[in-house]
Amino acid sequence: MAKALIVYGSTTGNTENTAKQIAKVLAQGGHEVVIQDVRKTKVEELGNGFDLTLLGSSTWGDSEIELQEDFASFFEEMDKANLRSKKLAVFGCGDSSYPHFCGAVDQLREKIEDMGGVIVNEPLKIDGDPGDAAEDISGWAHEVAASF
Repeated sequence: MAKALIVYGSTTGNTENTAKQIAKVLAQGGHEVVIQDVRKTKVEELGNGFDLTLLGSSTWGDSEIELQEDFASFFEEMDKANLRSKKLAVFGCGDSSYPHFCGAVDQLREKIEDMGGVIVNEPLKIDGDPGDAAEDISGWAHEVAASF
């Protein structure tokens, strides 16, 4: 059985809800899933003992791309993780009315690639309430599940 770690940062609950929807799909596919709030996660856990690591952060700010508050310090410490050749996926929630829609997702992807991690599919970007995007989330999670 493949193991997945889902780490999320969520202020309003949207990214947390998205993480839970993804976890449900992965678990239904027979994968063992650990889901954690970024505040309770150490960067050294990324890719360590897991076949796939998923990172989810919302985006804040209209002039500068900002990761979700709790995720920002974690992001700065990610260089401590060994992600070389590890499989990862990235997701997040945002508001398309801002100039950098889901910019935090793009920042995470870039950092992972710079560290030698392998992004298994296109990042998932949710506009607003994840309840309105349940079908998109499920489809994306099925694609991720097929990658490991």
